This record gives sequence, C-alpha cells and structure tokens, in this order.
Amino acid sequence: MKEVSYFAPTEVGEAAKLLAEYGDKAAILAGGTDLVAQLNYYEVKPAALLYIGGLGLDYVREKGGKLVIGAGTTTAHLLASDLVAQKFPVLAAAAATHGSPAVRTVATIGGNLGTASPAGDLIPPLMVMDADVILASVRGERAVPVKDFFTGPGETVRAADELIVEIQVPLLPGKAVFEKVGRRKAQVCSIVSAAVRLEMDGGVCKDARIVLGSMAPTPLRCPKAEAMLKGKAVDAALIAKCAAQAVAESDPIDDQRATAWYRQKAGTALVGRALTKAAGV
Repeated sequence: MKEVSYFAPTEVGEAAKLLAEYGDKAAILAGGTDLVAQLNYYEVKPAALLYIGGLGLDYVREKGGKLVIGAGTTTAHLLASDLVAQKFPVLAAAAATHGSPAVRTVATIGGNLGTASPAGDLIPPLMVMDADVILASVRGERAVPVKDFFTGPGETVRAADELIVEIQVPLLPGKAVFEKVGRRKAQVCSIVSAAVRLEMDGGVCKDARIVLGSMAPTPLRCPKAEAMLKGKAVDAALIAKCAAQAVAESDPIDDQRATAWYRQKAGTALVGRALTKAAGV
C-alpha cells in the first residue's frame, strides 16, 4: 500500500501552501463522512491527507448584511445556532433532515458543497438565498455564486489548489421554504428536494427563487418558473403551472434511488407545496 503523508495545518495560509504543493494529489478531510468511505474502498488514493479541522472555520456570524458561515461549521452547529434560526431558518430546516445525529456532529457545510452531490441537502437553501462560496489559495481569495459552483456530480469549479473557507449568505427579504422526499423522514439521501424563496407584496410576487435538488446531475435553479411568478398575483392555479414548469426545466434523471417518472411527480408536488407555504396561500 502506498504511503500517505498526513498534515494538520492550523492556519489557512499553511493549508493553501500544502494544496499548492500537492494539488489534485491531496485529499481534504473535515468531517470525513464521505471521504473516509472512499478511502476504505480505495475509490480515492491520495498522496497527502490534509485535515482542516484545526483551521478555526467553525463559526456563524452576521457581518455587513450577510450571514457568514465558516466552511468547517458542522450541521449540528447550524441547528444549534440562534443566528441561523432567526436569519436563515430555511437552512436550519434542511440541516434537520441531514443525516443522523451522529453524522450531523461531524459533517460540515463546506463538505456538503465540496462533495457536490446533487442530493446535498444544504445546497438548495444556499442557492435560493444567492449565497457565495469563498475559495482560498496562495493566489488569494475569490467568491463564486453557489448556483455556478457545480459542474457535474462530484465536480465543481474549485481548482485543485483551492480550499473552501467560507459561505456568505445575503440576508434577503421574503420567505424561504425547504421540502424533501426520501425513502423515510430522516437519515436518508434525498430522492427529490426543493427550496423556494418568494418576496411578496400583498398577494403579488416581487421576486422568486426556485431550486431543485437530486433531480439532475447538479442542483439547479428554474429561471423560467421563477419568471412566471414575478409581478403576478399568486394563487393555486399559478402555483400548479409554476411547479410543472420547474420540473420540466430540470429534465429529471433515472438512477438507483428513483425513476425520472417518480421524480417528476414528487418534484411537482414538492415545489407546489413549498410555493404555497412561501406565498401564504
């Protein structure tokens, strides 16, 4: 078996230098809920293992009209955070469905993004709030909108020498809702998930975001469905049309968890339910 070098940096700059040296030959370890299984089955064979739990990236803060979340923040921390509950309740709702209590104590928000699973529960809420991922390297930092971060299953725009260090979430107006269906209510991967955010003025929609997870190779926004709502009085008939359009935009996939037919039916129901709650109709 090939020897693996192990590093546990205590500063982001130190981690960035190691990533600059090892590049795609390094595996980044935080909670390890996915990576450890991949290592056990030899699905990944890194030359270096970079543990980032000592970088001080487990935090939730409010700064400059944004909620700022460290990439090392665990799902359990998100659930326990008063700031998340008050300022970003849709993320708390998603976190409550994410894995088992044991998994939530170690799984991190940065890992949920970096793993890039289409079924990542924390991703749709981040997308409906127009969140940015902050990536650090020896070249400096750059911000990437979460909606542009994923390129395929398990694939992102993160360069091999970059580290996810933070997520910045604008505190936007409106009500956001997360819905999910799996084979049971907890400790399960999503078959379909949906997050929506509506900014309403009376009964009229001023702005809308609709995001579907586990429907396509990547989580995705549904701009045509969003456009159907903007400037319109929202009622049950419009919601039904909008939900159908959102699912049509996603082009549902067949995989081991569900058929495209099932995803179409379940996705339409989830988007409709979420829009109804967000619009208050």
